[in-house]
Amino acid sequence: MSNQRFEYASVEWLWDSSNLRCNLPNGEEFTRTGTYGEVVTMLTELGSEGWEVASCVANSNWLYWTLKRVIY
Repeated sequence: MSNQRFEYASVEWLWDSSNLRCNLPNGEEFTRTGTYGEVVTMLTELGSEGWEVASCVANSNWLYWTLKRVIY
């Protein structure tokens, strides 16, 4: 069994209103306005900080990603 520990974050996108929201485990929340390009930019920025997509769900105008990264 692995001793790795993870922390989790979320990214939510309401694509019809171009609203993006990210919630990090330290309580930080930030929002942006954006379409496809901004979603890619946000996920790329988070990826450079060690975050990776663990899951994604979608419904109607809404997409929600759960991200995780290893805690060292």
